[in-house]
Amino acid sequence: HVVQSGGGLVQPGGSLRLSCAASGSISSLYAMAWYRQAPGKERDWVATIRSGGTTLYHNSVKGRFTISRDNAKNTVILQMNSLKPEDTAVYYCNTNPVRYSWGQGTQVTVSS
Repeated sequence: HVVQSGGGLVQPGGSLRLSCAASGSISSLYAMAWYRQAPGKERDWVATIRSGGTTLYHNSVKGRFTISRDNAKNTVILQMNSLKPEDTAVYYCNTNPVRYSWGQGTQVTVSS
């Protein structure tokens, strides 16, 4: 239902941009979110954007990450700045609450 792009390896303090293109079956009325799963840990919620544009962030990323959406293109973006090693994880896009199966995700590695 979603196709993710972006991610990769970046040094601490760097930036990355993740993109999530949702299929037409995912209504623009749904809240969309990014989640992440660090090695050996459970998947955690990172940020949500509601259909009207209201955004919510996990405290650990507040002020550093920005979530946005283009309803016309069914696309959700996560701009990640001031990245830290603890941001290293596989990042996933899905609705909030989760309605669809998880895809492969996108690896983000923050390391010097």
